Amino acid sequence: MLKMNKNNLDIFDTRTYYYNLPEEQIAQTPAEPRDSSRLLVYHRDTQMIEHKNFYNVIDYLQSGDVLVVNNTRVLPARLYGKKETGAVIEVLLLKRLDITTWECLAKPGKRLKEGTIIVFSPELKAEVKSDTDFGGKIISFIFEGVFEEIVDKIGVMPLPPYIKEQYKDKDRYQTVYNKVTGSSAAPTAGLHFTNELMQKIKDKGVEVVEVLLHVGLGTFRPVSETNIKNHKMHSEYIEVTKDSADKINKAKSEGRRIIAVGTTSIRVLESATDDNGILQPVQKETDIFIYPGYEFKMVDAVITNFHLPESTLIMLVSAFCGLDETIDMYNTAVKEGYRFFSFGDATLLL
Repeated sequence: MLKMNKNNLDIFDTRTYYYNLPEEQIAQTPAEPRDSSRLLVYHRDTQMIEHKNFYNVIDYLQSGDVLVVNNTRVLPARLYGKKETGAVIEVLLLKRLDITTWECLAKPGKRLKEGTIIVFSPELKAEVKSDTDFGGKIISFIFEGVFEEIVDKIGVMPLPPYIKEQYKDKDRYQTVYNKVTGSSAAPTAGLHFTNELMQKIKDKGVEVVEVLLHVGLGTFRPVSETNIKNHKMHSEYIEVTKDSADKINKAKSEGRRIIAVGTTSIRVLESATDDNGILQPVQKETDIFIYPGYEFKMVDAVITNFHLPESTLIMLVSAFCGLDETIDMYNTAVKEGYRFFSFGDATLLL
């Protein structure tokens, strides 16, 4: 028998996670400065909502809290090249498999047969090797020099399709604490932090600890199944160092709050925490899919953006806050004129 929530909505039905969003509330440009975006603060125990600005987040943080951030750096992962016929091909880098080979999405993919050569620039070309089980391509790159440097020069930031214009400032689609290159999209909750705000947070006695998840198809792939239990997550690479694990475990054992910045940080923490509640140092792939019914092992509070209807990310938020509560919160945000998605406003879930 399927579990139902209090309003008798089926928590396993993808359509349950729908809300109506006017197109004009999809943010096309980021707030300037970064921390001037709006912040919806949601108190899970009382279901109270407060409307603030992101720079007010510090007022809800306490000395001893641990703020867990994802230090991934976005690769300008959208590449445009041509086949020998002259046909233009768009390739989106998803996951590196070895020094030259990547899992990719390609358009138009049906025309890319095994052995097809694509030329992107004088320094970079590629050969299509095979298809993937998710409709992508395995592509081997041939280059002279350092791959990341070439891609940084010729690649385009992989902004989501709902952002209509290419944003020219590549650094604005990076967090201020980015370090390790490898993501195909930004961990967008982190885009609200400035260096100054991060310093104020540290000065207040909050410990900032870094983990890593390279954002790929697993984070933004749509749910096409009617029953969410049939959705297969695409795996993404994560890392937790021993130093980070030790700091987080010490804080948890002392009853201090673990606050995850973004759904990617949540997925790292919950993937790497064992059944005894101990965070393990890891370097591995994760395909964790968090939806209502999931019991959180490590995360106590969350900072995240507003997510697409019927996405795995709104399902994750619903697991943390409750399904009814999440849809009600999102409907309130729509009514209050919040800006949504990657360049939009933020939520603090306490």
